[in-house]
Amino acid sequence: MEQTRPIKLFYWPTPNGWKITIMLEELGVPYELKYVNIGRGEQFAPEFLKISPNNRMPAMIDPEGPDGQPISVFESGAILQYLGRKFAHFYPADERGRVEVDQWLFWQVGGLGPMAGQAHHFRHYAPEKIPYAIDRYTNEVNRLYGVMNIRLADRDFLAGDYSIADMACIGWVVPYERQGQDLNDFPNLKAWFERMKARPAVRKGIDIGKDVRAQMNLATDREAQKVLFGQRAR
Repeated sequence: MEQTRPIKLFYWPTPNGWKITIMLEELGVPYELKYVNIGRGEQFAPEFLKISPNNRMPAMIDPEGPDGQPISVFESGAILQYLGRKFAHFYPADERGRVEVDQWLFWQVGGLGPMAGQAHHFRHYAPEKIPYAIDRYTNEVNRLYGVMNIRLADRDFLAGDYSIADMACIGWVVPYERQGQDLNDFPNLKAWFERMKARPAVRKGIDIGKDVRAQMNLATDREAQKVLFGQRAR
């Protein structure tokens, strides 16, 4: 399917944001970026909440949605599935193949991402070092890396063929050292990691906004920490 008008992507350069820039780069469809500076509270703007009520990015608006009408989508996994269905790439059309992809996509959304995120938080951002929390999440990430390592023992990609499941996971493996992990302990995962990095769209998708991200050091930016940590219902 040819996309004539650009998809609008609301984005910040994080592992969740990278999922969608990688997918759009792989598809080669036109898109425009709208940076949402999560360290300055832009995710709480009323116009953004209309399309992302969970005040999280990424989110997107496709001006050429179903029946030719615009559609907005939030949650990175849902965006990947939508794009995969629409453009019929990187997401199988048959039910058996789709289930194979979906289970690893949801494994990332419900496990790898949250656990790695908590490992990052307690290892680098928490105002006090809590050994139990650091060990808890570092060990859980280690376990999840082990799950990937076993899965990749007899295949190049998580669902067999390269898919949105791989795009969802790669960003959470990029900062492996900050999660207290050593890829040398996981040779199959390391080989997958190198295969992924060899793809031009993956490299470009992860590099998008790197200069913008560098302007905010979350470990020392107290304003950003105040915005991001300790949110409650509003």
